[in-house]
Amino acid sequence: MGAKETVEVTGHLMDSGLLSRILDDIRDYGGDYVLDRFDVGHDAHDPSSALITVEAADEESLQRLLMRLQTRGVNAMAYGEATTLLAEQDGVLPDGFYSTTNLETRVLLDGAWHDVENPEMDCGLVVDEHAGETRIRTVPMSDVRAGMRIVVGAAGIRVPAPSPVGAAETFAPAEGDAAERPQTVLVRQVADGMREARAAGRRILWVAGPGVVHTGAVPAMVALIEAGFVDVLFAGNALATYDIESALYGASLGIEVSTQGGSHGHEHHVRALNTVRKAGSIAAAIDEGTLTSGLMHALVTHHKRFVLVGSVRDDGPLPDVHTDVLEGQRAMRAEVHDIGYCLMMATHLHSVATGNILPATVPLVCVDLDAATVTRLADRGSSQGRGIVTDVGLFLEQLALELAPDYRLG
Repeated sequence: MGAKETVEVTGHLMDSGLLSRILDDIRDYGGDYVLDRFDVGHDAHDPSSALITVEAADEESLQRLLMRLQTRGVNAMAYGEATTLLAEQDGVLPDGFYSTTNLETRVLLDGAWHDVENPEMDCGLVVDEHAGETRIRTVPMSDVRAGMRIVVGAAGIRVPAPSPVGAAETFAPAEGDAAERPQTVLVRQVADGMREARAAGRRILWVAGPGVVHTGAVPAMVALIEAGFVDVLFAGNALATYDIESALYGASLGIEVSTQGGSHGHEHHVRALNTVRKAGSIAAAIDEGTLTSGLMHALVTHHKRFVLVGSVRDDGPLPDVHTDVLEGQRAMRAEVHDIGYCLMMATHLHSVATGNILPATVPLVCVDLDAATVTRLADRGSSQGRGIVTDVGLFLEQLALELAPDYRLG
């Protein structure tokens, strides 16, 4: 006989396919199960519940399986108290550490339930105690320090089932010139979500790739900044570089943005980089009057936050770019607070990176011509994502028409 545990889950188990995925996870992890009880909701909006006995080969395998199941909102019936161990070295979590989800998480410790601060997937849980107050927060492996008190095992931890609303949906707009095309409806839904976030005093996070510049969508993005619908931008060196190249030379990677014709200025992006590096920063180039327009100009002059994280492919890079990826991750995490809505525009790697650090409670929309981008985002655990398969330039123009009263198509 192996190790056993009785677990429960409540939510939209049937219409979302959640129960099927839970049972698949048990078998994929080498476990077995008995479905002890299954209560199906009567109406479409009623939740269902299930009681399952889960078995694994040994206690260690069972704990890993229980952690996996908690990404689906499955919790042990006899939750007990959480167990902790001290980290023995920097950058290394104790064996058997609890691997976090991005769902709202509660931990039972010393007879009291504690909400986990800043839920983030693939981290550990560190217990901080100061002046008689206990706080539990996620900690990425790279930020672990020897002596930290880390939660191990799945005991004493509860998470809710993820919401099925908008989960990993992908929409491809239909062809045709009807006045009320599917994409128009989706843009209005996104605009409504952004308005709700702003009305609630929450920040709106954007994650964008260079396609925003290449498609000529910078004026629309600038209009959205001016209208107050951009609070934070995450991007790489490329977006900022091509935006500044376009502002200085009218070209993006040597292609004229206005005509999409070749400008024979393939070195313009390097010259743009050199101009900003000479000034010392993007803000300095604006202050001295060198950079007078564009997306980065609008962010700086409207006092909006941005985090640029580079890669091995980058030319330059711009002086504002984090070239140490761990420092870049920390800078991104520092901005992930009070986020009420997130939009991801034509960038795969930055979208996945941002999805990994966002709580599951933050609605996010991923817009890309490649339908696989949002699928990969969901595969990495960002099940709250909605994907819209379309040209990012057209999408941003429609969004600006919805949200920025002064925006007009050029």
